[in-house]
Amino acid sequence: MPLLINYYTMSFEVTGKLVAKFNIVQRTESFKTREFVIEKTDEFNGRTISNYIKFQCVQDKTALPDRYNLGDEVKVSFNIKGTKWVKDGKENYITNLDAWRMEQIKLNQQGGGTSNNEAPMGDFSPSNELVDDLPF
Repeated sequence: MPLLINYYTMSFEVTGKLVAKFNIVQRTESFKTREFVIEKTDEFNGRTISNYIKFQCVQDKTALPDRYNLGDEVKVSFNIKGTKWVKDGKENYITNLDAWRMEQIKLNQQGGGTSNNEAPMGDFSPSNELVDDLPF
């Protein structure tokens, strides 16, 4: 049986257009996954560059993409997960982007910016200002 070792890092966010949703895959009797893809478009030196970023949802998070339609602008919160396994004496590595939250982003009519219906993540002081507890 292969040896599995998992490593987790901090949380990240990315915003883009939902372009693909895949079916749930039952990996074992007690473990399921689902993948989806967003297109992130950036301007670079006058050129438009599109990146297609594939995420994975696991267990109870596999329903996350169900609330959104292809073409919707979404913000995805995710962790980077690295897995190492050894099979037949050979080491192998996989990196997954594990999505744990999705929000729909709506373009503002006036300024062209974005907004969403959820409060920003973080701690709030009694004066309703975001508390910056980062060490740098």
